[in-house]
Amino acid sequence: HSLANLWGNRPYRFGVLSQMFYVAAQIMVWTFIIHYAEHLGYDKATAQTYNIIAMLMFICGRFISTALMHKISSRLLLTIFGIGAIAVTLGTILLEGMAGLYCLIAISFFMSLIFPSIYGIAMEGIDSSDTTLGAAFLVMAIVGGSIMPPLQGMIVDLGTVAGYPAVNISFVLPLVCFIVVTVYAAYMHWLSRGFSNHK
Repeated sequence: HSLANLWGNRPYRFGVLSQMFYVAAQIMVWTFIIHYAEHLGYDKATAQTYNIIAMLMFICGRFISTALMHKISSRLLLTIFGIGAIAVTLGTILLEGMAGLYCLIAISFFMSLIFPSIYGIAMEGIDSSDTTLGAAFLVMAIVGGSIMPPLQGMIVDLGTVAGYPAVNISFVLPLVCFIVVTVYAAYMHWLSRGFSNHK
């Protein structure tokens, strides 16, 4: 009965899918910062420093986004942060050198809001009797983190793609993930404005 209820809830289904894509993006961004920095000529220790900076950006983003939620709805804020993630991911792909690396580090700031926001938004329309199973599927969505990173690694191993460094091009995969998340956020914001019902 709970499975039928959850499956029949379109915003919830979309939320689980979005969570899968987000976790995949997070793993790819944090895993391949080191590869990106090494491609620019940095040694592993320095490359790891940039990874640590990205983690600090993530923490700062969490505090800032939490404060912003007192004035901006979670759906709208998730949409804004999703657009921000798309923008800096495009910079990571298209810009070479330090500019691209700075964009890559900035992605972590925009990721800070995404996981808990998707979780909370997806659970809002769930009946109390279905919350346990509903929460379980949202947590199990972390399986997305095991699917796409190997594909990104395969792209990185190509060296170059169409004249661009393959490590840059590989961030097309996180870009797709952030697009999915942003579409979900915009859709849920649209629903919250009363343009459609939730089922």
